[in-house]
Amino acid sequence: MSRGAAALAGVGSVAAALGLAELVAGLITRAPSLVIAVGDTLVDNVPGWLERWAIATLGTADKPVLIGGVPVVSVLLGAALGVLARRRFPLAAGGIALVATLGVVAALADDRNPVFSSVLVGALGAVAGIAVLHVLVVALPRRGTGPGSTAAAPTALGPVDRRRFLAVTGGAMVLGVLAGVGGYLLSGRERLNELRTAIRLPVPVKQAGPVPAGADLEIPGLTPLFVPNEDFYRIDTALRVPVVDPDGWQLEVRGMVDEPFTLTYAELMELPQIEADITIACVSNEVGGDLVGNARWQGVPLRRLLERAGLREGATQLIGRSVDGFTAGFPTVTALDLEEAMVAVAMNGEPLPAEHGFPARLVVPGLYGYVSATKWLSAIELTDWDVDGYWIPRGWAKDGPIKTQSRIDVPGPRATVAAGRTPVAGVAWAPSRGIERVEVRIDDGPWQEAQLSEAYDVDVWRQWVLPWDATPGRHRIAARATDGLGEAQTDRRTPVAPDGASGYPVIEVVVS
Repeated sequence: MSRGAAALAGVGSVAAALGLAELVAGLITRAPSLVIAVGDTLVDNVPGWLERWAIATLGTADKPVLIGGVPVVSVLLGAALGVLARRRFPLAAGGIALVATLGVVAALADDRNPVFSSVLVGALGAVAGIAVLHVLVVALPRRGTGPGSTAAAPTALGPVDRRRFLAVTGGAMVLGVLAGVGGYLLSGRERLNELRTAIRLPVPVKQAGPVPAGADLEIPGLTPLFVPNEDFYRIDTALRVPVVDPDGWQLEVRGMVDEPFTLTYAELMELPQIEADITIACVSNEVGGDLVGNARWQGVPLRRLLERAGLREGATQLIGRSVDGFTAGFPTVTALDLEEAMVAVAMNGEPLPAEHGFPARLVVPGLYGYVSATKWLSAIELTDWDVDGYWIPRGWAKDGPIKTQSRIDVPGPRATVAAGRTPVAGVAWAPSRGIERVEVRIDDGPWQEAQLSEAYDVDVWRQWVLPWDATPGRHRIAARATDGLGEAQTDRRTPVAPDGASGYPVIEVVVS
């Protein structure tokens, strides 16, 4: 029997183990996915520099890459165990059991995962993997069992020819993949979409003002005023989007308050709601990056909830807690001073998409998401300033005000344009302060003031455009914004850590 065939046997066994484990996790309420548990453990313990590199390099694809990486590593390990099983099956079986145990340990590191179901998922996956490995190792082709061989016909638990072995191994792999997909489908995502569709949003007591004519310049290639939900950036720590049934969801308001209370989803939806157009941004957004977007949000003002709870002396920080364990904190005074700071339940006229925090999340104008934008909100906890949110011990700043920034959308980076009149256009944002001016510089020429879209809210980004008489050759284009307080975007380049990137966005274009 060849090492290659033995490696395939190992891969087939791991596919069966992972697939069954995922299927069982999908069938049992609150049972964890071991793949996600291992991935979450990696996310929680990865060095900060590697985490920043992943976000900068992979952007919103960082999670699919990590989730896909866990099965890939498992498959490679399975191949090695298959080769080992040729001579020392007990050791190979122990290796599968050890891998399953590590998955269970990773799951139990999250105290929200039940012990029994976590162990059950791991145990059934290990049993399936060991059983399939045994069958496939016994069935490994021996010399004289190839096509056309005159050897005796194989028994049910004996060697088979290569063609049958490949068919059996391929079947194990396919069944493993199908079981894994079944587990994902059973996780409740489809039912959640049905629940969202059935929700009827209340009419807000305070609606967002009408968008004035000229607020969207409608230039081809320019980011629209409102980013559609399906195109809105997503950066968070959840490897798999939490599926939260609104019927069983509750929001606790607790901590340093006089009267803690709990709201069901129905009770939250019955409270008076407001609507506001707010631009939010991720602190990991590089200069000129796309981890920023504008949307129309609807929800309950945080101020109303805090007034109902009654704040105790020293309650200087509001910590948002997610159902997946994420936390983010910002000054309580911000929630009290900003009417638009809210527990959001809707985004661009529909219930929050699952990817963006359904059933409820926090939206706070002017603060980066890492200190404010808790998705899948489960609790609002009032604390003193000594309590740290998820990202602070990982090297990020305690305060996270969004910096004054601009971006060039048109022409695109390294674009080729025809000589003559062409637009240079983009967006600029400084939530809570607004944008007063945007200037553009071509090569080493003077700064030229761009035309701004009509302003209507300081929390909303503004589009801008500069008609440019492009001449043939290679050109370098830079932009800078000035906010409503008169503070200009700095030209000093800084990385995203610890409090957001800064510097002018610069692109190079070729004019033909």
